[in-house]
Amino acid sequence: MPAPYNTQTTADELVVDYASLIKDKVILTTGVSPGSLGGFFVQSIAKAQPKCLILAARNAEKLSQMAAEITASHPAVQVRTLQIDLGSLESVQSAADQVNAWGDIPAIDVLVNNAGIMAVGYQLSPEGFESQFATNHLGPYLFTNLIMSKILAAKEPRIVNVSSDGHRLNPIRFNDYNFDNGNTYNPWYAYGQSKTANMLFTVSLANKLGVKNNLQAFSLHPGVIFTNLGNHLDWNSELNALRTADRTLGNAEGWKGFDPKPVERGSATHIYAAFDSSLKANNGGYLLDCHVADPWTDTVKPWATSSVEAERLWRLSEKLVGQEFSY
Repeated sequence: MPAPYNTQTTADELVVDYASLIKDKVILTTGVSPGSLGGFFVQSIAKAQPKCLILAARNAEKLSQMAAEITASHPAVQVRTLQIDLGSLESVQSAADQVNAWGDIPAIDVLVNNAGIMAVGYQLSPEGFESQFATNHLGPYLFTNLIMSKILAAKEPRIVNVSSDGHRLNPIRFNDYNFDNGNTYNPWYAYGQSKTANMLFTVSLANKLGVKNNLQAFSLHPGVIFTNLGNHLDWNSELNALRTADRTLGNAEGWKGFDPKPVERGSATHIYAAFDSSLKANNGGYLLDCHVADPWTDTVKPWATSSVEAERLWRLSEKLVGQEFSY
């Protein structure tokens, strides 16, 4: 029987339990910076002696700082940095080219697509896509597929996409993902669309590559954690804006209080998703509080778990990034 992990489970508890599964693995994590969930995740799993931690982020200075901290505390762990701006498809292509050129790293055991932005003002990516959709979905979608050969070269490849229960705020707007050029833009609805995209991307990966290539893919909600992801927000007003969005949609969260987690608990589901061996029976699943989400008791919208919606998004994403990935 699996251990009874729950919302109180900490990263350190899981690192102890999964030490043998983490040891000697090559793990690439995006969105790694001090004070972030990604940063805490890699610092935690470094204790179990993975072979190599590939740290990816937009800010080179923060990457260097994270690499130095891990090397100082765990000198036996190989650390490599990768600068990538997921909001720019050109930057994504360049970063993927770098990874594919690393001859000394023939396989990547785990890819954790952790990076993201939340509830920003309306702006477009360099390629003309709404920035949250671009950074949270299109960038990770392209990056993952461009380095897929290295992921599939692993013995038990796994991809983790960090989503959110914020997917409740919007399905994919297939015919208007840019919110009528900003005229109907709501930052929380746009965030919801991008988080739905993370879950549907996961479903597609499992459907397309699960049986054929032994790939496991999971999406997750880490919980409500106040990290640097929301540093740009005035929470005194934004919590009201979020509640208003939820109430407009009839979501129960519009009438509930928030129960934030510290990063020690918030990053636990990252570790659970990346290494728990009992999850194989739930390939493509959405996780929270270190368990597979229950659509009867947890917030799981059907628009984020539909294989039909997942395939529609895959085809749209191929069109928008200008490349096809036929698996």
